[in-house]
Amino acid sequence: MKLLGIHHAAIICSDYEKSKRFYSEVLKLTIINEHFRAERNSYKLDLALPDGTQVELFSFAGAPPRPSYPEAQGLRHLAFKVNDIDTAKAYLISQGIKVEEIRLDEITGKKFTFFADPDNLPLELYEV
Repeated sequence: MKLLGIHHAAIICSDYEKSKRFYSEVLKLTIINEHFRAERNSYKLDLALPDGTQVELFSFAGAPPRPSYPEAQGLRHLAFKVNDIDTAKAYLISQGIKVEEIRLDEITGKKFTFFADPDNLPLELYEV
């Protein structure tokens, strides 16, 4: 078996419209498909990044909140590649999003920072 890359990351949100706006309008991911699944009373929104990687946004009534602090076992965060982290950080701040200070990865020497989505899911910007 040879893995070729990441196809998608799936996120369950608490407020579908708020998260849809965040990922499609603030982060500017392209909407591919949007489906309402009546049998589950659930939305599924497929979004794409420029390289074809996708984010699936789900809404499920009554889904429990994600344990985070202290961090729980499981997927830690979702990281997005950017060419200019300073510009990306300034943009997020202009959209009213709190962004941590930019840090330097001591192993790679690359810049990175963290911010959160509307459900406090940790997201990272990583300068390539």
